[in-house]
Amino acid sequence: MIGSMQTGSLSAGVQSFLDFCRIEKGLAPNTLDSYARDLQKYVSFCRPTSGDTIPGDEGVRSYLEFLYRSRLSVRTIARHLTTLRNLYQFLLREGRIKTDPTALLPLPKQWKKLPKYLNSEEIEKLLSAPEASTPLGLRDRAMLEMLYATGVRVSELCKLQLSDLNVDLGVVRVTGKGRKQRLVPVGAAALSAVASYLQSGRDKLLKGKASPYLFVTSRGGPLTRQALWKLLGSHGRKVGIFRKMGPHAIRHSFATHLLEGGADLRSVQMMLGHADISTTQVYTHVVRSRLRKTLDEHHPRA
Repeated sequence: MIGSMQTGSLSAGVQSFLDFCRIEKGLAPNTLDSYARDLQKYVSFCRPTSGDTIPGDEGVRSYLEFLYRSRLSVRTIARHLTTLRNLYQFLLREGRIKTDPTALLPLPKQWKKLPKYLNSEEIEKLLSAPEASTPLGLRDRAMLEMLYATGVRVSELCKLQLSDLNVDLGVVRVTGKGRKQRLVPVGAAALSAVASYLQSGRDKLLKGKASPYLFVTSRGGPLTRQALWKLLGSHGRKVGIFRKMGPHAIRHSFATHLLEGGADLRSVQMMLGHADISTTQVYTHVVRSRLRKTLDEHHPRA
């Protein structure tokens, strides 16, 4: 028997949940797309047995068994379960169901992958890769310097506007996930690169067009995340960094190098815009390695 305590239409509940995430929670488009894909898969799986009614315990368990049989990675299954939990918690709050069948389901255990980052020498090479003699080169160098100086997400950098940067105070206002804003300090090297770009590059790219964005294309709009990833890979290959660099490569490098220099985890959390410090704790491998080095260098019996 599938969820006698659950009432209402599953597809309507999913649509209401997605509208809630978009309008009230202000989640990023990528997060919304991920939720929509996961839930469409759930709706398609449930339809042959339960029609469009909201499945209960038995339906959710059947779906999880299906995911495991599909040989998906543990990380992917955990993401699907998290999506279902968020959906059912919403439906419970809305009064569309009387019990939450996901409440007691444990997330599958997964290994935490250490973030991949560039060492200081590789970062220096990457930052110097763009040609500073062209408007595009000035823009790319300023973007890379800003990424490394602030640790912002690629999507956050693309959305930066001129009004977000306060040169006098040396800070930038960043709008992150859930439209939450934070102030992040910007170092002198990044401010200098941005100043050169604003003085000699941005107007030449715009050619008289107006744009509120800090980093622009020749059409006046902001760069897309995909375009920035391609630029990152292209500049990396130019200086001999051939391994694949994900969108967070410089962000991970920023956090790692801060901790290597002695920064505390709470400060790094605030600059990265992590809501929970447990997310930032993935970088504690750096702290452990620094303790190991300190022990080896200074303990008489190391």
